[in-house]
Amino acid sequence: MEKETQGGEGIKTRLPDLVFLGTPEFALPSLKALIEAGAPVRLVVTQPDRPSGRGRKLSPSPVKNLATELGIPVFQPERIRGTQIIDEIKSYGVECAVVVAFGQILPREFLDSFALGTLNVHASLLPRYRGAAPIHRAILSGDYTTGISIMLLDAGMDTGPVLSQKEVEISVEDTFGTLHDKLSITGAELLSETLPAWAAGEIRPQIQDGSIATYAPPLGKEEFRIDWKLPAKDIINKVRAFDPWPGAYFLLDEKRIKCFMVSSFPWTGSGGEGEVVGVAKSGIIITGGDRKALSIGELQMEGQRRMSADEFVRGRPLPAGTFLG
Repeated sequence: MEKETQGGEGIKTRLPDLVFLGTPEFALPSLKALIEAGAPVRLVVTQPDRPSGRGRKLSPSPVKNLATELGIPVFQPERIRGTQIIDEIKSYGVECAVVVAFGQILPREFLDSFALGTLNVHASLLPRYRGAAPIHRAILSGDYTTGISIMLLDAGMDTGPVLSQKEVEISVEDTFGTLHDKLSITGAELLSETLPAWAAGEIRPQIQDGSIATYAPPLGKEEFRIDWKLPAKDIINKVRAFDPWPGAYFLLDEKRIKCFMVSSFPWTGSGGEGEVVGVAKSGIIITGGDRKALSIGELQMEGQRRMSADEFVRGRPLPAGTFLG
């Protein structure tokens, strides 16, 4: 069964029955947008409840919480593989699947189960940044733009044909957190526009040019530590890319101190790699490997809360001449 709604010019748009696969907060705007548009979401598939918090209690995913509030059936297989699991999903008789940050690689048997295919909301302008961490990688690279791609999943890693794209600016103030939120909203908007047009046969999928593809592999723990030999701009990008999670850090007296609220600083004096050269209104001033300076506005020592640089140095002085590890 399909749902029809009135378009802006009185044209009926077709919203196919679908299954929604998603897990974290990034997926919430897309699920909300589909429901608000009247899409018949017959089933939500999300990751199983996982331990979280200090008590390690089992907690449902953000998508499960929303689906439960909306009264949509929820299915939580450990893995989508095997005939029994896939048949359970197919039993809802849907025409397509929509995937938004689900967290699993889906087998071809699943992808081939739907007449309209499996649509995916990916947080980059494909073929740039195929892979698991496109938002982090865009900031780490110092990019000024990124975007959203609505694509059809195939057996490769984000290699399927693209149905639509929308560019999003990356400002110098953007962190992973702020860019994540902008892209999740843009993804929801573009999905709402693309799905009915795809169902109506109005979109011709565009094959990606694999020769210009770049990749966004998962983050490694070794990446989170700040290397003060790097140019200041690269250190700034690292702090931005890992703010608010997992937090870029340096070592001081063998303790990890995470850094947030970073910016460049017009320092004209001398200073060595990772040397504290002063404290300004914007934060602690440190020089990078190119002797250019940056300001860190908020810090968090392991086991403590995040606090302003001014508050931090009142409890743990960082005098000029201190070298950070």
